[in-house]
Amino acid sequence: MDLNTAAPLGMLAELTHRCPLHCPYCSNPVELIARDGELSTEEWLSVLSQARELGVLQVHMSGGEPLARPDLPILVEHATKLGCYVNLVTSGLGLTESRLDDLVERGIAHIQLSVQGATADRADRLAGARAHDRKLVAAELIKKAGLPLSVNVVLHRQNHDQLAGIIDLAEEMGADRLELANTQYYGWALRNRDALMPTRRQLDEAEPIVRAATERLRGRMEIIYVVADYYEQYPKPCMYGWGARQLTVAPDGNVLPCPASTAIETLEFDNVRDKPLAWIWYESASFNAYRGEDWMPDTCGTCDRRAIDFGGCRCQAFQLTGDAAATDPVCSRSPHRGVVDLILATPPKTDELVMRAPR
Repeated sequence: MDLNTAAPLGMLAELTHRCPLHCPYCSNPVELIARDGELSTEEWLSVLSQARELGVLQVHMSGGEPLARPDLPILVEHATKLGCYVNLVTSGLGLTESRLDDLVERGIAHIQLSVQGATADRADRLAGARAHDRKLVAAELIKKAGLPLSVNVVLHRQNHDQLAGIIDLAEEMGADRLELANTQYYGWALRNRDALMPTRRQLDEAEPIVRAATERLRGRMEIIYVVADYYEQYPKPCMYGWGARQLTVAPDGNVLPCPASTAIETLEFDNVRDKPLAWIWYESASFNAYRGEDWMPDTCGTCDRRAIDFGGCRCQAFQLTGDAAATDPVCSRSPHRGVVDLILATPPKTDELVMRAPR
């Protein structure tokens, strides 16, 4: 164990992989966990208690669609009574006024609502379901209940042209925070990379739109813009370093250093059914694999940015090079940058999206 390892601040509790949407940019694993493999109510209550004892202050209940779990109110109430700030990450489908009132009574503190596009026809096509109008109703219920609302939009080539409209929509929904996140290519999104990768022109046109909206809405709606890192000179500080601030518990109880880390096929992940959460955080091989700087190749270990971007994304490094310890190929200093340049230089083979398989 690294004696400098701090306790985690946040936990992503992926309650289920079941979801009414079929988004082609989904970053969940291609092989989803079935309902009969999910942690039980009692097991999740134990995980939440262990997380708070470990030091977790924020619990993000996600999926899939967390509203697919009938025990969601019980889990929210338990986490709240433990002293955690509880955020619900949802599609909004299944969120009725009575269900929301119950969640509010049990202590839900914040809701993050996904949106796929600015118009119903585009959004529904990208969601693979008639969902857009139901999301607008969900947003109205959330604001009526007095809860803070974040709107999350995954950006890609097939909705970048609606960026200005998406910002206007979030404003109309009364969002307190808008996250515009360019697609991360894991899971199903990797399968659809050709059809999702934005063009350089789209990104160049997006920057002034986001900048102007950020200034116009300052003090009313916070806008977070997550760049399309294939086009960037340096990688993002993924998770602020491996196993540094947050952990993810998958629906089957596997504990992950980041939500996409199952992409690294050379790692084995411990499960809360077998090991205490604290042991996994501090002692497990998977969480210690890329902590600190000892694992870094010379390119990262001698770089003046190593405490800024931590060598980039381990999952992306594995997917593009086969080596999770390689410098993230997005980095202009990486010996593997040519892999990314080739992807960007190769015309997309298709604009057709393969929708997320149902579960």
